[in-house]
Amino acid sequence: MTTTSPGPDTAHQAETRAGTRTAARAETPVSPGHRDDSSGRQRGRRRFLASSDGDPAWARPALLVLLAATAALYLINLSSSGYANEYYAAAAQAGSESWKALFFGSLDASNYITVDKPPASLWLMGLSGQIFGFSSWSMLLPQAIEGVLSVALVHAAVKRVAGPGAGLLSGAVLALTPAAVLIFRFNNPDALLVLLLTAGTYCMVRALEKASWKWILLCGVAIGFAFLAKMLQGFVIVPALALAYLVCAPTTIGRRVLQLLAAGLTMIVSCGWYIAIVSLWPADSRPYIGGSEGNSILNLVFGYNGLGRVFGGSGNGGGGGGGGGMSGGVAGSSFGGPTGLNRLFGDEMGNQISWLLPAALVALVAGLIITARRNRTDRVRASLIIWGGWLVITGLLFSFMEGTIHPYYTVALAPAIAALIGIGGTVLWAARDTWRARIALAVMVLAAGLWSYTLLARNGDWHPEIRYVLLPVAVIAALLLLMPFKLGKRVLAAALLAGVIAGGTGTVAYALPTAASAHSGSIPSVGPSGASSGMGGMGGMGGMGGGGGTGGTGSSSSDSELTELLQSAGTKWAAATSSANSSASLQLSSGVPIMAMGGFSGSDDAITLDEFKQYVEDGQIRYYIPGGMGGMGGGMGTQAGQPGTGTGTGTGTGTGTGTGTTDDSSNSTTQPPSNGTDSGTTDSGTTDGGRGGFGGGGGMGGGSGSSSEISEWVAENFTSTTVDGTTVYDLQSPTSTSTSSSSSSSTDAS
Repeated sequence: MTTTSPGPDTAHQAETRAGTRTAARAETPVSPGHRDDSSGRQRGRRRFLASSDGDPAWARPALLVLLAATAALYLINLSSSGYANEYYAAAAQAGSESWKALFFGSLDASNYITVDKPPASLWLMGLSGQIFGFSSWSMLLPQAIEGVLSVALVHAAVKRVAGPGAGLLSGAVLALTPAAVLIFRFNNPDALLVLLLTAGTYCMVRALEKASWKWILLCGVAIGFAFLAKMLQGFVIVPALALAYLVCAPTTIGRRVLQLLAAGLTMIVSCGWYIAIVSLWPADSRPYIGGSEGNSILNLVFGYNGLGRVFGGSGNGGGGGGGGGMSGGVAGSSFGGPTGLNRLFGDEMGNQISWLLPAALVALVAGLIITARRNRTDRVRASLIIWGGWLVITGLLFSFMEGTIHPYYTVALAPAIAALIGIGGTVLWAARDTWRARIALAVMVLAAGLWSYTLLARNGDWHPEIRYVLLPVAVIAALLLLMPFKLGKRVLAAALLAGVIAGGTGTVAYALPTAASAHSGSIPSVGPSGASSGMGGMGGMGGMGGGGGTGGTGSSSSDSELTELLQSAGTKWAAATSSANSSASLQLSSGVPIMAMGGFSGSDDAITLDEFKQYVEDGQIRYYIPGGMGGMGGGMGTQAGQPGTGTGTGTGTGTGTGTGTTDDSSNSTTQPPSNGTDSGTTDSGTTDGGRGGFGGGGGMGGGSGSSSEISEWVAENFTSTTVDGTTVYDLQSPTSTSTSSSSSSSTDAS
């Protein structure tokens, strides 16, 4: 289908160009059997650079500039964040070494346990590691490419209904959204989720043009694979897509329903094949499903990664109060602020996503009002329903989720905000001769400017001149759009352009420092250093009387002596630890499989003491390194780099103020009140904690009951040494007491 943009004489211009090309071909003699390869290459280059029929000459070159700039933003200095989230990095490393680990998303190449998410994003990162060799760059390269493709798809979807100008604006808004800049340079699964949701939406836009079977089925495929990126979150936009097609598709109601059912079936098949394989695979020959109860992927789908996220519980905390997360409604307790309509605008999430959110909501409402009397099949209104439904449904879900939610999840809103800005702005500009359209345009500009000023003021010491310039420009632009006398088109266009620049200044001001900064840990944040982010990383990782792990922006590092020790182990697993928070950095530094017995946080009941003893007896594990998720020691910092308050114990070093005591089976430590850096120590060394967030020390215990039993059994029966400040038990070196006990037991038995 020919792509057209709004404007006079579009059809005539297309016919003229087509006629000119036909005449030119007729006048060019071609010898029989002769192929002019150089001429063909030149024509190919011209077609690549030339705009589509009906588009202005600048459309294609401008798109190429946008994509090149986006690629530069996402790719330059890509390795500055190192392994970013070491939890997913360890799984990507394992996938680069083992096809089985790649398929299941295992944390280690010996396939003990999987990550607590589906593995689609790990497939791409692992394959990249297999092709280029595993490194920070090869791991993050797919994420950056996914970002560029997402921008291209948003541009294409918007351009088909609102023209190339709107497509470019939408693509630029997505590319410069701080949450997008963060995630497309990071290794969390949200990057692939955004790409697949955007691809599914593009396919739906195409399907709505002619009620196409091909495109609506492709939409189902894309959404199905989005499930394999982040499970049920991939299905959140399905109601918006279905509503738009049911209302606006240019065919009979019966065919619309039939096509939607077919698309739904395709969606289920596109994700269900993996669920079926994992469910039917013998449990004793595959890794344990991390994050699940009972080693069940269906439990993971509907429990921890499903209803548990919405209502709390199932490992997500909350479930009983107003806020969810960790402690029912306390600001920041769920890592995203208290539940409510203002959550997306709060300290935790506001800087990530909300810069242009007010303007997008205005564009949605005004656009639907202006297009209300158009034909049922109007494609512009259909697109407003799709993108608007995406924004509203996902926004409400994030606002009221009582389970664990992280601020960077809001990147899933970025394509919808970008598309609504482009489509809604174009609709209002086309109707600028009416007062309601000009008022809506002025409100969009003013909303973007005022809210950007507010967000920048939260970090008031960082370049205050930015907000002092953008606010008056936005106000002046809005006033010009509201002038009672008729202004010329150029004056109005200049006012709108000034408003767009002013409204977008805030998001750009946070996007560029985000790209220039290194990010690590499980809860990355956006903006310049010292920006208000609601919470920093986790403090130290203590627990089980033992040794560190990684947390927040701090991470444990294995020095050469410990690394060499692990590399020389010669067993299936070089070592076992209580959780992935301890194992990931050890595995990344040594390059050998490390068993994370209790999964991500050490709470998975993936192994019993008897099973661990059997592994040791069979010589499959050489060392035991105590430690686990040292927990939620300190409180919430309101600004990265500032001290938090709270209680914390265990092993760890974190920036914050912490007081409190702990008494668990393996250690008892009391921490006095202090400011700045507060270290709790045990017999197993220390770990640098994150900035700002959970201050104090670790202290959440050692994970599951099995992990505690294993830790006690190892401590009673094997010799410990200290390597690079880390306690290490050699499982091939039992203590004399345990040897004597074993001999005595053998004698008694005989």
